[in-house]
Amino acid sequence: MIGRMLRHLLIPLMLIASVLVAAPESTDAAARSFGMLYHDGTIVRTFAVSAPLPHGGSDPLFVVTNGVDEQLGITQFAPGDPGFSGGDWAVYLVTFTGTPYLLTSDEAVMAALQRGDVTVTRDPARDFRCPVQP
Repeated sequence: MIGRMLRHLLIPLMLIASVLVAAPESTDAAARSFGMLYHDGTIVRTFAVSAPLPHGGSDPLFVVTNGVDEQLGITQFAPGDPGFSGGDWAVYLVTFTGTPYLLTSDEAVMAALQRGDVTVTRDPARDFRCPVQP
């Protein structure tokens, strides 16, 4: 009888333990995905796991779909910038039409667009909230 009771307690405890062990991995993976962005040529850090933003974002975030290995997302605004609304990201996909190169600011994205080096497409389905550290 005691063995049966222990089994009934042990199975739920094992399930809870497996969730707790798996949770840090999934949180770490999400943090790495949204951990750093370029802003005006420098790298800024994000500090929260992203959350969907179904009613649309307002802060432009450029996501390069086929860039160089060291390419990060690019934000137009960061804390302290006029117009920054806390990381309510409006996602724009940036795709190189030829050989990719590093883009580190929204101005660089616009210059590449004017040269015809990239296309920029708004993707509201990917909007999300993820605050930025100053």
